[in-house]
Formats: sequence, C-alpha cells, structure tokens
Amino acid sequence: MRPGDEAEAAHHSPMSATDNYIIEFVQIGANVKVTAVDPKTMTEVSIVGGAQYSQEFLTRQVVKKLEYVLSKRGERGS
Repeated sequence: MRPGDEAEAAHHSPMSATDNYIIEFVQIGANVKVTAVDPKTMTEVSIVGGAQYSQEFLTRQVVKKLEYVLSKRGERGS
C-alpha cells in the first residue's frame, strides 16, 4: 500500500502464522483500517493508521490491542 493509491481499497485477510489471528487491511483514502480477530473467542478490534506505515508495523499495533482486550477479559494469558 502506497500513499498514492488512496482511491483503491485494499483487502488482505491472512491468518497470522504466530498468533493464529485473522488480520484484515482496508485502505480508505490516506488511512488504513486494520482489524484483528481471535477466531477462538471471536473477539475483534480495529485501529486506523496512515497508509505510509508498513503492514508489519500496523499488524504489531493491532495485535497489541487485541491481546490487551483479551487479557482484560481474561480470555488469554499474557
């Protein structure tokens, strides 16, 4: 995803190999909405970041948020 591709929506939904989370990227203008889902608990969280950030960086951020929510709910040990 490049900042010049604002007009196109990009979708990406692989399973994270290390955590088994589903990660989705949707580019909206100059921003990217990143959603992470834990398929075991069906817990879903989202963040919005700039399209200039790498998918790896945005993935780390959304996974941190998901793991925080799971730990608050007592659904995943940290």
